[in-house]
Amino acid sequence: MTGRRRPRRRRSGRKSLFFGVILIAAGLWWVVTDLLPNSSHTEPDWRGINQPIFVQGNLMDYSAIGSGEDLKLPLPVLQEAVDSHIRYEKATKTVIITTASSVVQMKLDNKEGKKNGKTVSFSEAPEQTDGVVYVPITPLKEAYGIAVHQDAETGAVILMNAGDQISLAKAQPDKSGETVALRESPTIKAPILMDMPEAERIRVWSQEQGWYFAQTDNGFTGYVKIDETELDGEKKIADVAVPSSRADTDWKGKPVNLVWEAVYSRKPDPKAIGKLPGINVVSPTWFSIVDGEGEVESKADPEYVTWAHGQNMEVWGLLSNSFDPDITTTVLSTFDSRSRAIGQMLQYAEKYKLDGVNIDFENVYTKDKENLVQFIREMKPLAHAKGLIISIDVTPKSSSEMWSAFLDRRELAQAVDYMIVMSYDEHWASSPKAGSVSSLSWSEGTIQRIIEEDDVPSSQLILAVPLYTRIWTEEGENGGGKVSSKAVGMDKIRNLIQEKKLKPRFDEATGQNYVEYKEGKTLKKIWIEDETSLKARVELAKSLQLSGLASWNRNLAVPEAWEVLNGLHK
Repeated sequence: MTGRRRPRRRRSGRKSLFFGVILIAAGLWWVVTDLLPNSSHTEPDWRGINQPIFVQGNLMDYSAIGSGEDLKLPLPVLQEAVDSHIRYEKATKTVIITTASSVVQMKLDNKEGKKNGKTVSFSEAPEQTDGVVYVPITPLKEAYGIAVHQDAETGAVILMNAGDQISLAKAQPDKSGETVALRESPTIKAPILMDMPEAERIRVWSQEQGWYFAQTDNGFTGYVKIDETELDGEKKIADVAVPSSRADTDWKGKPVNLVWEAVYSRKPDPKAIGKLPGINVVSPTWFSIVDGEGEVESKADPEYVTWAHGQNMEVWGLLSNSFDPDITTTVLSTFDSRSRAIGQMLQYAEKYKLDGVNIDFENVYTKDKENLVQFIREMKPLAHAKGLIISIDVTPKSSSEMWSAFLDRRELAQAVDYMIVMSYDEHWASSPKAGSVSSLSWSEGTIQRIIEEDDVPSSQLILAVPLYTRIWTEEGENGGGKVSSKAVGMDKIRNLIQEKKLKPRFDEATGQNYVEYKEGKTLKKIWIEDETSLKARVELAKSLQLSGLASWNRNLAVPEAWEVLNGLHK
């Protein structure tokens, strides 16, 4: 036996057990800690802001000024949250409000203004502070029916719109004497914005995964667990009554069958017109804005109105901009010049017993797009108060600045009763290529594009069709050379076909009858507007569920055209 000592056994088992216990304890601590709610508190980011404004629980970028009946709201907030059409004209320092029933004008620092053309006094005037325009609360409540809650302690302003349906709740803690946490985000790990006492009232704006996004009266906005609240009813901000127009009453479900009466130097003789079966609206081109001050020139004839009414037809007088872009820019630029033009037109409407106004602005700079919309918005409530229908003529959509791009069809549709789409001049007078004035597929496309791209309902659209045809001349015995054209009425084309013993053929591509013939060293081409093309458009208007048809113009039609157009009512 040797003298060596046996090696000592290592106590690894005890050490492992010790560390295992520590790890388990740490894990339990982590689990317990993770399950515990965050008890730390934080201040809302808007604290320190004087009179912050909230909409649907969201903090707006601008604050209010004043309080109570003297409260004033910043224009940018109103445009974002109430009505994007509230307008401030910098040049005249004028705030303009347009609704379905009123037009209100207020000038900065002036308690006197206008409502629906009449001078009125306001309890407070708009003002401008640090470049921001502030509008008094009283006319806003009257125009839009908005409601506000302003907290005396925090100054927070909660802005609510007419028609808002707001769910109310109250804090309901598990145990008596406890509070309910309003947290910064929908998790118990988020810091607390406010300890809400039992029965604290909250407005519920939305909910997600067991949490309400809610707001207290003092403006504190955050998340509260649904099971720590109790619903306490709903509050609806009263809707603003919208007056009905005659388009909603007299014309509901009744197709419009309009024809324009082109009036130039001579008055049309009603006795020589004859019967127009199916036509229920005539629109004579009587009125024009002739200067930048808003002067409206009239060619109206009371005898014509008497005749039309005797035929059970309404008269929608046409108002043009004289197709002068510079006059248009000037007259649309200020409230005063727009009001003058509108006021004169409505006076004429009353004087001549008109039933509506048809607006036909053409050759307009694109920069005047918004001002044109404003002009219509300011006219409509005043016209409706007099029982007038408001319609506007628009061209097919294109990139042409002066004839199409200036028309904001989406916005205009909201400001009129009817939008009349002038679906013609697919190939125009100076077109480099001969073709149809309005092929069927192209005509349908002009309507579909406005419906799809501008969200204009088909029930508000009227399809305008041509009662004229272009005779195209192509140089060269077989054509192909320089192109020119002239527009003629339906009767002249009929006579031409008879005189030359021509035999039209139906062109599937355009949905029209077509004829061509040689004349000297030229080739003549005609895509004919006749009963065939009109019938196709009547069926198109029906299939698209449009509000009707309009025809340009009465003088160019043959008697059979009215019989075909009368099919709109069958």
